[in-house]
Amino acid sequence: MFRTIITLCTAFCIGSFAAQAQVGSYQQDFSRKGNIFYFTTTQARVQLEFCTAAMFRVRMSRSGTFAPDEPWMVVQYQWAELPVQATETGEAFQFRTAALQIVVNKKPFNINVYTADGKLLSEEPADGAALSGDTTLCRKTLQPDEHFFGFGERMDFLDRRGKKLQLNVGRGAGMPHITGAYNVLAANYSPIPFFMSTRGYGIFLHTSAATEWDMGSTRPDQYSFASQGKGELDYYFIYGPRFAGILEQYTALTGRSPLMPLFAMGLHVGTYSGGTWGHEQLTSAAYVLALARRFRELGIPVDLLFLDSTWRLFGKNGGKGATSFEWRETFHNPRAMMDSLYALHYNMVGLHIRPRLDNGLHNHLLDSAAALGYTYPENGQPGEFVNFFDSTAVSWWWQNAAMKVARIGAKFFKTDEGSAFGHLANESNKTGPTDEKARALHNVFPIAYAKGAYENFAAYNHLRGMNHTREGYAGIQRYPFIFAGDWPSEWQYFEPVIKAGLNIGLSGVGYWSHCMGGFEHPADPELYIRWCQFGMLSPVAMVFGMDHPGYKEPWNYGKEAQAIFKQYACLRYQLLPYLYNHAYEMYTTGMPLMRALVLDYQDDVNVYNITDQYLLGSSLMVCPVTQKGAATRTVYLPQGRWIDYWTGKIYPGKQYLNVLTPLDQIPLFIKAGSIIPTQAPLQYVGERIIDTLTLDIYPGDSASCRLYTDDGKSLLYQQGQFAITSIHSQTSKDNIVITIQPATGPYHSPLKTFELKVHLAEKPQAVSAAKWQYDAAAKVLYIRDVPAGTENRITIQGNYQ
Repeated sequence: MFRTIITLCTAFCIGSFAAQAQVGSYQQDFSRKGNIFYFTTTQARVQLEFCTAAMFRVRMSRSGTFAPDEPWMVVQYQWAELPVQATETGEAFQFRTAALQIVVNKKPFNINVYTADGKLLSEEPADGAALSGDTTLCRKTLQPDEHFFGFGERMDFLDRRGKKLQLNVGRGAGMPHITGAYNVLAANYSPIPFFMSTRGYGIFLHTSAATEWDMGSTRPDQYSFASQGKGELDYYFIYGPRFAGILEQYTALTGRSPLMPLFAMGLHVGTYSGGTWGHEQLTSAAYVLALARRFRELGIPVDLLFLDSTWRLFGKNGGKGATSFEWRETFHNPRAMMDSLYALHYNMVGLHIRPRLDNGLHNHLLDSAAALGYTYPENGQPGEFVNFFDSTAVSWWWQNAAMKVARIGAKFFKTDEGSAFGHLANESNKTGPTDEKARALHNVFPIAYAKGAYENFAAYNHLRGMNHTREGYAGIQRYPFIFAGDWPSEWQYFEPVIKAGLNIGLSGVGYWSHCMGGFEHPADPELYIRWCQFGMLSPVAMVFGMDHPGYKEPWNYGKEAQAIFKQYACLRYQLLPYLYNHAYEMYTTGMPLMRALVLDYQDDVNVYNITDQYLLGSSLMVCPVTQKGAATRTVYLPQGRWIDYWTGKIYPGKQYLNVLTPLDQIPLFIKAGSIIPTQAPLQYVGERIIDTLTLDIYPGDSASCRLYTDDGKSLLYQQGQFAITSIHSQTSKDNIVITIQPATGPYHSPLKTFELKVHLAEKPQAVSAAKWQYDAAAKVLYIRDVPAGTENRITIQGNYQ
């Protein structure tokens, strides 16, 4: 049972703090135990804990007691003992690590942070921290050149300087939907109380409470963050100074995204099985199988299929807002359907569920769970939500509910409606538990819910876990993946969805997706095409939506849409080695696959508000077309040199371009100095053994790639069972030298050969390889049959000034 005290999730106002609520001045009891320094002020007990040389934790409590460690947001509490030099003067305490200087002033008590060489990072005004009753607040000075990024899956802004926001899992509410449920300003499916500052630091507010952030809106020289709870302020300060370094430390603290199965990097298709709300009687296994066969017949690559809400019988208590784990009567033989889908080489089939149980015609899961105490209580009575905070309840749920579908072939869940715990549900008029403790658990419930499904399926399938969820909070990246939620198929929501992906990536969550073409309402074909181009070049590619009877299947939008959909699905499958490489990088460093430009170019103010361009991995810049009928769009190229993917033309960076946008082309640019591993297109992962990879080399001064390979399925990679092949390109005045090292590591890759595609403006004078050919029209040098597993050194001679 989850026993940690977590702060309450209710609305509040920063401006309500009175002067007497301040933390006061240092009084007595300065002491040290390990990495923790203790202080007593006139109003609070304070702990300053050094986690690493670049990260420390601040805790303040009026009562003098602190909450025990919680398991949902933070996974790392034990830190190696750290050399910290501490000195005291009459006015302050000073602490030094290899990376930071922290000055704790005594009167009034506040905290200022400097780099090791004395550069100011963060300072507090005299009234820096405040603890008032069950509300906490921290104020910081806002520097003139400071901008803020992060805060989770937000759809409204990228740069948060001068903005206010509230973070609490949920979505907009009220009617009409256009200003209620579809309100991009209120969308909060996966808020994360974490930001990064262009000054080179980040702050993670360690609370599950609803939080309020004023990033210079009220005062242009000050920002603040506040939460309600039991009077404890708890936050981590993380020094980079680069954003990548901040994310690496933040995800070490809250957990990193594990590798999903390789096939999960392919296309995911969702279906309402022929009928959605009000048309449930039209659902059938026959529709699902026909859909699966049509993708195969059309040669559109796909790997995963999931059945959304209408596969299940709506029960007696919760209706469509609860799960009975019984199949609708229109599915006559679901086991045979599952067998047929796997015979069609779908690698995983999943089902949509909700966290509330219900009684069906045959299963009485709600009654059974309630009688055993495995549902979360509501108003003093057994409730309907599985108590996912209780490991015994989760085990019962898995064995008695989830296994009813797992044993016939379901291999993952779409764990939907996690926001309904302690909050009004979207799909019914029920609010779930509303007591104080439940409200305190509201934001972390989606994590516990996803964890229960993810871990049990991984163990049962003897396969890497794969969970699909809409809601999350700090730490949800451990149970990937997140999708952006139910946004209509209208142009006005297209760019906000892109923004959501940029913001969630800046907040430590890298596996992210969205409904290509939008979720509900029919899309016009142009919007569908543009959205699908973006979707195929997103971290996770998913097509799904409800506009009965059409849905979001590509053939419903005309022959041109179908052809372009297939074109980009094939492109995605060609890029799987590149995407998988970056998935491994994300597992080891926390760097997301989809990267707002500010993540790599945080010193370039031109990128701070670019919300419709991003890097996919480290080398490929994607520029979706978000305006109907656009024949061109403006693109910003950051510092460096960039190559137009479609034309091969080279452009210098630090400039804006107006580029053509024919309907079948999304603007794509490759960073000079990139090596992109690709493969021949597949219909599904595992269709054949990949023994040849193509290396697309875009020369710069230098380029490198650490090609990652493993078995694509098991957890053995966590025990070191993988291989790394180091590939490098070095350009000088008169030659380009490409070196490929033998793979290192215990995993034996099936790779036998490489094909090199070196993108050169002119034919080289000579190449030290037996099989090479220069295509003048494409401006590509092909070098074939380069053996894998041995050291290779290839010299290309020419004029490369």
